[in-house]
Amino acid sequence: MKILNTLYINGQHVTPHGTEVLTLIHPVSEQPVAQVRLADEEDTRLAIAAAKAAFPQMRLSSRQQRVIWLQRLHDAVKAREAELVETMVDEYGCPAAFAQSTVERSYNSFLQAIDLLKDYSFETRVGKAKVVMEPLGVVGIITPWNANYGFIASKLSMVIASGCSAVIKPSELSARQTALFAECLHEAGLPNGVFNIVTGLGNVVGAEITRHPDIAKISFTGSTAVGKTIARDGAATLKRVTLELGGKSANVLLDDVDLDVAIPLALQVMSWNSGQACIAGTRLLVQENKLEEVKAQILKHLSILRPGDPRDPKTTLGTAVTARQYQRVQEFIRAGIAEGAELLCGGEGRPEGLASGYFVKPTVFVNVRNDMTIAQQEIFGPVLSVITYRDDAEAVQIANDTVYGLQAYVSGKDAGRTAAVASQLIAGRVFINGVYDEPLAPFGGFKQSGLGREFGTYGLEAYLEPKAIMGQ
Repeated sequence: MKILNTLYINGQHVTPHGTEVLTLIHPVSEQPVAQVRLADEEDTRLAIAAAKAAFPQMRLSSRQQRVIWLQRLHDAVKAREAELVETMVDEYGCPAAFAQSTVERSYNSFLQAIDLLKDYSFETRVGKAKVVMEPLGVVGIITPWNANYGFIASKLSMVIASGCSAVIKPSELSARQTALFAECLHEAGLPNGVFNIVTGLGNVVGAEITRHPDIAKISFTGSTAVGKTIARDGAATLKRVTLELGGKSANVLLDDVDLDVAIPLALQVMSWNSGQACIAGTRLLVQENKLEEVKAQILKHLSILRPGDPRDPKTTLGTAVTARQYQRVQEFIRAGIAEGAELLCGGEGRPEGLASGYFVKPTVFVNVRNDMTIAQQEIFGPVLSVITYRDDAEAVQIANDTVYGLQAYVSGKDAGRTAAVASQLIAGRVFINGVYDEPLAPFGGFKQSGLGREFGTYGLEAYLEPKAIMGQ
């Protein structure tokens, strides 16, 4: 049993004041593997005070100094790449390939911030005024469990690049990953208090960060329900907020699409991170006279989704993060059956051949109406709803008929049609005929998928405030 009983405050690994202990259960063996001593409000206030004390130095730091710090952070994380991958696979139950890509994304975040700093102008002339982009102050970073390293690194990189300081509250479910990541970040040798890491519960540590007057901004990734609480409670002190929240992304297949290409892609994007991804394309919209062909293609290509041992290179689906999350997905599957959707494959229970672990069968429902529970609520598991439409206009209407607007996909052979449909989809990102990585492009959602944007210049400026100086 691994014991995790330190926080990272003011450049030191310290014993928490909090006394509550959480037992972590291995998602494959379903056995206890670690105990985590959680931070409380006093620990959080100490971390905020340390970040506040470090902010004046950060605010006045030069572009060159920030570049040096970011390079050190990159080097420190990359140096322990293999260990970070192994810890993520073991704690989270994800396939090794996903863990590898997450670790690479995390250390590359620091290099991307360096590239931004090289070209970004913190001072511009607007008429007779000089406009200076100044750092906001102490940032509260609250991150989820589904890609722990990546979320911490992408947000922290913007904190450093902007000249802010930070208090980070990662998910308590990722405590082993966080402990190792904190060791990496410590090795970078940044000034004490620039970043602080307090692992604790959202209603304790997260709530204190949200209400504390010395927090100038919160950057949160997680559920829409929690995001609304942060926005509401943070308004008391007019905190700036960036909220990257839930999604129920539509994947629109136009009637001229090559299904041999589009269906494997659809299965991939619906099952990203074992379905535990806000960007997952979990609503597949197909032309009604193509439904039978789509069903046949799904069954033909379903074998690309292989649950099993996360360390097996052939595995493409890992576990749900906890027993609670596993049961939540099962409840959604039962709801789909109860509401009359047709179960094409998958269903309740574990996949065949797996005696333990929070593994979910890759599940596809067809003849789904867009008003069904499985089509409207974020499931966070490998569950796909196939919905039919009559023409392009109805496809757009169905795709947009959701409270979410984070990401969307459209595929077809006619470039003009795909572009026309993409332009009408209400989503922060739209992918045409594939999935692509562009770290400079803004990421965030419309409607209840969030507020603000991350990545690139858009993400950097979320940590800055413009100040106009006249008469100079």
